Amino acid sequence: MERRASSMRERMSSISRESVKAFLRRNLFVLFTIAAVALGVILGFALRPHNLSLREIKYFAFPGELLMRMLQMLVLPLIVSSLVTGISALDSKASSKMGMRAVVYYMVTTLTAVFIGIVMVMIIRPGKGSRDSPMTSGNIEPVQAADAFLDLIRNMFPPNLVEACFKQYKTVYKKIVHTRNVTVALNLTDSLNGSINTTVEETVPVSGASGGVNALGLVVFSMCFGLVIGNMKQQGQALRDFFDCLNEAIMRLVAIIIWYAPVGILFLIAGKIVEMKDLAQVGGQLGMYTVTVIVGLLIHGLFVLPLLYFLVTRKNPYSFIGGLLQALITALGTSSSSATLPITFRCLEENNHVDKRVTRFVLPVGATINMDGTALYEAVAAIFIAQVNNMDLNFGQILTISITATAASIGAAGIPQAGLVTMVIVLTSVGLPTDDITLIIAVDWFLDRLRTTTNVLGDSLGAGIVEHLSRGELQSQDAELGNSVIEENEKPYQLICQENDSLKHRNSETTM
Repeated sequence: MERRASSMRERMSSISRESVKAFLRRNLFVLFTIAAVALGVILGFALRPHNLSLREIKYFAFPGELLMRMLQMLVLPLIVSSLVTGISALDSKASSKMGMRAVVYYMVTTLTAVFIGIVMVMIIRPGKGSRDSPMTSGNIEPVQAADAFLDLIRNMFPPNLVEACFKQYKTVYKKIVHTRNVTVALNLTDSLNGSINTTVEETVPVSGASGGVNALGLVVFSMCFGLVIGNMKQQGQALRDFFDCLNEAIMRLVAIIIWYAPVGILFLIAGKIVEMKDLAQVGGQLGMYTVTVIVGLLIHGLFVLPLLYFLVTRKNPYSFIGGLLQALITALGTSSSSATLPITFRCLEENNHVDKRVTRFVLPVGATINMDGTALYEAVAAIFIAQVNNMDLNFGQILTISITATAASIGAAGIPQAGLVTMVIVLTSVGLPTDDITLIIAVDWFLDRLRTTTNVLGDSLGAGIVEHLSRGELQSQDAELGNSVIEENEKPYQLICQENDSLKHRNSETTM
């Protein structure tokens, strides 16, 4: 009995050691990243009393800036190569079905996020009471909603693909003074008319540009290009192989950069904490606004999205989310869904074993147009600004906010604080003052990180849902591919049999 007990103890100790080692091996990146976030927060608050100058803060946050530059360097080739290979690997029927499922998922989750945001801000009412003074000042460029939506369509079709890699179209306004002939009555009794020249000043929208990758245009081009290559069958094989090889090379670069990610995240978070204003000022209305946005994002990210995943797949959503921890923490640190894209690919394909054909198709599109967190935040911010100004919104105005917040989130770039730019569209649609955006700038850096994490979570769960719904098409395509390979392998065998039969026939003739 003693021997058995001792042997059982040895086995248990060996099993526990091996399991711990295996766990550490599997989750080493995640543990490093979590430790980096904790150290960044501690270091940031430890340095706040030293009152560093803006130059010193810039130098201090330099390692974090390097991480952002490394990840953004990979975004452009990753979007193009993953979309082209993902769509060309599918036939047009499968890709159209997968695309429809992805779009339906994007619309449902975005509208749900907007609804949650509106409900939370109407219940909590963070803007009630006497108006706080603006926390900061800034110049917000006004933009008409119609021009913003036209810019969205224009950016889908860039005239120059090279220019789309670093620039996107943006309407700017120019004041033009011109003379106009106006007919006036010279004499009321004789009905004599004459014309005079008057000078008229008119604000005209003209073409302009803003810096940043035109991801929407590149996504549209890559999808069309991938469909064409897929329909070319054997002729397009060389291009398919090229983009597949490019995608694999980018993912290997990601595997190298990922070791530097914890260091960069540490300095990004510490630098932002050192840079932020006095926390005591962030109270009253602004504090309640922050709580409203956080509660809305938590409800959407931790309950609604996992429930939708469970209802569709009948699998545990939280184990799926566990495989995404590194991507979510990277999103929290970088505040950019596009910069997090390389890490999201790695987590989904290696940890959650999602089919590459699905991730390459769904993730780049999702990182461009699926912004649940941004849509929720914009709906909350618009109604918050209305409450601050003591404006009662009717049902029609709330409906307008929900529609424009959904549409504006599609046009939001996957870069830090892009939601502030599209917020102007939402405010203009219901006649709210755009200058009041300066009220929320003080806490936007923090909320931007949370909504980016929600965006990445929504994209990733969407990839899992689309893969589950598209399993039939993927399996049938694998079966067709397997049959074609068998046929190709059988051809030489059939030729050998034919040659042997002909040789036998010749030998029998010669013996005769």
